[in-house]
Amino acid sequence: MFGMKRREFIMLLGGAAAAWPLAARAQAGSPPIIGLLGATTPSAERQRLAALTQRLHELGWIEDRNVTIEYRWAEGRNERFAELAADLVRLNVDVIVTSGTPAVLAAKKATSVIPIVFASAGDPVRAGLAATLAHPGGNITGLSNESTDLVGKRLELLRDIVPDLRRLAVMVNVTNPASTLEMNEIKATAKQLGLEVGASNIRGPEDIPPAFEQLKGRADALYVVIDWLLLNDRLQINTLALHAGLPTMHGLREYVKAGGLMSYGPNIPDLYRRAADFVDKILRGSKPGDIPVEQPTKFDLVVNLTTAKALGLRMPEAFLLRADEVIE
Repeated sequence: MFGMKRREFIMLLGGAAAAWPLAARAQAGSPPIIGLLGATTPSAERQRLAALTQRLHELGWIEDRNVTIEYRWAEGRNERFAELAADLVRLNVDVIVTSGTPAVLAAKKATSVIPIVFASAGDPVRAGLAATLAHPGGNITGLSNESTDLVGKRLELLRDIVPDLRRLAVMVNVTNPASTLEMNEIKATAKQLGLEVGASNIRGPEDIPPAFEQLKGRADALYVVIDWLLLNDRLQINTLALHAGLPTMHGLREYVKAGGLMSYGPNIPDLYRRAADFVDKILRGSKPGDIPVEQPTKFDLVVNLTTAKALGLRMPEAFLLRADEVIE
């Protein structure tokens, strides 16, 4: 110790500070704390949470026994992320688990020390969450939902059901950086397919009804870009879309459960389950910046037959056979 240079000692202290909450808790015999920053509500995210906690349990982390989970819920209001992330940082949690680019960016802004695991985020490199997928660097890692990569597949599925699709309306929350990236991808892909694209830019729930007023008679289908604000208002969106006679394409099954026509995207509970493995590695000493960002491996096509009938759409048998879930 005495032979150690002052600079090396200071660097060692710096490293110790980063690992301090966990080390201090371990010495005190108190369990590590996972901070969960939820984008919507406990009931809306019940399936995801069950997948996360079940996998943590399998890995030996049992809530209220040898690990504590602090929950914070934004209730679909992106502006609440900053205050909730700051609250978890004040609690000195050992790792923050969240999902969706706005929530991850808020957590990133709140701390550069506490590890952050995102269970699902669109294009982490282009959104500035990771330096590269193989070496994210910094204090953040997790799972990509490949939202931009799936645009082509979603448009292809939509054209299978709406063969005379010419004019595509896109509903997008312009305050979400990941949604903007997906919107750019939609425009580029639609151009190749010869589709006209009209964007309905949403900043808050109050923008949704006027957006549908403007869409009347101007679109053949509606593509709703994944976002927590829009997910929270999925019932209103689907009711208005049905009223306007618009078939809808979504990225999450929750929209289809709430009356949307169909969704295609990664299985989100599976991503949350896999996020538990990242948390386990971090609680056992791995640095988040050294854990590669992973991609989804399970994708679901979900179709709502009741909505199809209400819209007067015929769902070919072959299409229904491809679906992972058919809601009737």
